[in-house]
Amino acid sequence: MWAFLYIGAFLVSFGIGIASKMMPRPWAKDFTVDWDDSVGVMYRDISYGSADSNTFDLYVPADNSKETYGLVVYLHAGGFTSGDKTDDTEMLQWLCSKGYVTAGINYTLRDESHPETSVSSQSMEIKESMPAVIAEAEKLGYSIDEMTISGGSAGHCLAMLYAYRDADTSPVPVRMVFGAVGPSSFYPEDWGCYGFDQNTAESKEAAAGLFGVMAGKEITADMLGTPAYDEAMKDISALLWVDDDTVPSLMAYGKYDKVQGFGASVRLDEALTAHNVPHDYIVLEHSGHGLQNDDKEARLYSQKIEEYLDRYMPVK
Repeated sequence: MWAFLYIGAFLVSFGIGIASKMMPRPWAKDFTVDWDDSVGVMYRDISYGSADSNTFDLYVPADNSKETYGLVVYLHAGGFTSGDKTDDTEMLQWLCSKGYVTAGINYTLRDESHPETSVSSQSMEIKESMPAVIAEAEKLGYSIDEMTISGGSAGHCLAMLYAYRDADTSPVPVRMVFGAVGPSSFYPEDWGCYGFDQNTAESKEAAAGLFGVMAGKEITADMLGTPAYDEAMKDISALLWVDDDTVPSLMAYGKYDKVQGFGASVRLDEALTAHNVPHDYIVLEHSGHGLQNDDKEARLYSQKIEEYLDRYMPVK
């Protein structure tokens, strides 16, 4: 019973987190573009798989004269249960205006019609979409030779999994990953926002239930804290894939996040540091999941996106 209650609370909280997106800021106009044919062209709802949700939008720059282009993928937020690629149209247009081919990708959401969907299955759909995205760009005359992947919240989680877990099999090299407030690991003690840090029989049962749903596997309370738990959760835990070859990473988190476990981001920062991975870990000390209360740090994150792209995947 407790597991189902916590799963419900998680879904409700993610819904609240989605609704509380970053508040409008005066400087936000610096990271948008007035989109028209002089900037680029959008291609909507291109299929990459058999599911109805397996579609992507592609944005190509007006300048098609270069021999090769970098691809920037941005994955939408929505708590793994809602959201759409069109939510990030302004971000994708802005990135395309910099000279990149960009893509927003939909994935099967966990809802009443798809109760079997998990973070693991969603991450596999993202992996399977990449050859189709690159092939479509090639068909339009844009040869892709490298890529960056990014996202917000659930999308950030999926982006990190691709960058850390799947980079070795990517059709083109992954140069970096950036994103905000995405879950990177699932240790109950890091998820105090749901009371999983209480270390009681009830909290353990609830954590095992929720994390099992997210992993798409049966997780029992007695597995928590064992190597078997790490092995079972590895497919959806970006943290557990960090090594000396992990790509440069830019990430932003709100210290008072009530939607996902802030403690997981601390672990991720420590792992990236231990493996000497170039990264920036921006903590918004007064903010929650919407990164709404620290204007200076929120702007810094946006500025860092440009800096990282210029450093690790500059426009040719």
